[in-house]
Amino acid sequence: MNFTAIAIVASRSQEARKAETRLKALYNHTPPEEADVVVALGGDGFMLRTLHQFMDVPVPIYGMNRGSVGFLMNAYSEENLVERLGRAEAVVLHPLRMIATDMDGVEHQALAINEISLLRQTRLAAKLAITVDGVPRMEEVICDGVLVSTPAGSTAYNLSVQGPIIPIGAGVLALTPISGFRPRQWRGALISHKAIVTIRVQEPEERSVSAVADYTEVRDVVSVEICEDRTLTPTLLFDPEHNLEERILKEQFQP
Repeated sequence: MNFTAIAIVASRSQEARKAETRLKALYNHTPPEEADVVVALGGDGFMLRTLHQFMDVPVPIYGMNRGSVGFLMNAYSEENLVERLGRAEAVVLHPLRMIATDMDGVEHQALAINEISLLRQTRLAAKLAITVDGVPRMEEVICDGVLVSTPAGSTAYNLSVQGPIIPIGAGVLALTPISGFRPRQWRGALISHKAIVTIRVQEPEERSVSAVADYTEVRDVVSVEICEDRTLTPTLLFDPEHNLEERILKEQFQP
């Protein structure tokens, strides 16, 4: 890959802003709207925001870690940036689209790179019914919530609630309960990335539930439809020695 117009953007952290200043002094840079590659400086949260910002723009994102975990980022270095960009390998992601209907009948849409989660809003557990491709699969799940995760997001919230890690390109999504109470033995499911998942809230007036797509929240939902949107292709760039597929594979062998 040969990138000639490089945009450099940074999170609000002091460390990221200092890195932005140094890199802009070392390399020619251009406004993001004119760039053919965006270099994002920050952590995973900033990378998610950057991916959302450029969701409709066919420009790849190359992240360098100036945050904490940095799972979606490359190692930070001020040397050989142009050469690193030229060697980088592309990973095309497909976000999840959420269509959430609230108690007033208003429909809300949002996109998620990592996951879409439904979460109880009160002290009462949520009661949810789950349908996949029009077939009822769980008539009633009593839980704190449930989430649908992409492979890229499977090592995030999904993993913290004991969901499976999914290799990039596996063609599946994770459907994972959050603090499931009943049925006690249900630990979730792997479903086709082409599936349409519909989750309906039982007793929504008393057991209110919110729906969250990455960082977009809709309160007091009664139903949520989730599917992969393959018309959108946000693209991440990784150094060959630290590609995303290898990182996800390594996570499965962590003690």
